[in-house]
Amino acid sequence: MKLSENVQKVPTNLRPATRKWFKSVLADYDLDGHHVRLLTLAAEAWDQAQTAREVLDKDGQTFTDRFGQPKERPEIGILQNARISFARLIRELALDGDSAPEAPRTARTADYGRRR
Repeated sequence: MKLSENVQKVPTNLRPATRKWFKSVLADYDLDGHHVRLLTLAAEAWDQAQTAREVLDKDGQTFTDRFGQPKERPEIGILQNARISFARLIRELALDGDSAPEAPRTARTADYGRRR
C-alpha cells in the first residue's frame, strides 16, 4: 500500500526539527509502509546522534575515572553508531535521488575476504 493511500503520522518521540524533516520527506516522496518504518528509524538515529553530540559539547570527550585515569565518554560510541545507522538507512531509502541498490547486499560468509 502506498503512503498516499494510508496517511502516516509523525512519531511523537522525535525532536521538533526532526519531526519537520520527517514531514517534509513524507510530503516529497511516495513511500511504502516498510519505507516509512526505515524513515522512522533514520529519524530516531539522527535524534540519538544529536543528543550524544550535545552531551559531548557540554562535558567533553573524556572523563576521569575513580583511579584518576582519563576515559572516553560512552556518548562517543553512541554518536558514531547513530551516524552510521542514519547514513545506512538513508542510503537504503535512496532519498538523494539515486535508485536503490539493484541487488540486495550479500551477507558475509566464512570465506569473506578470501575470495579470488
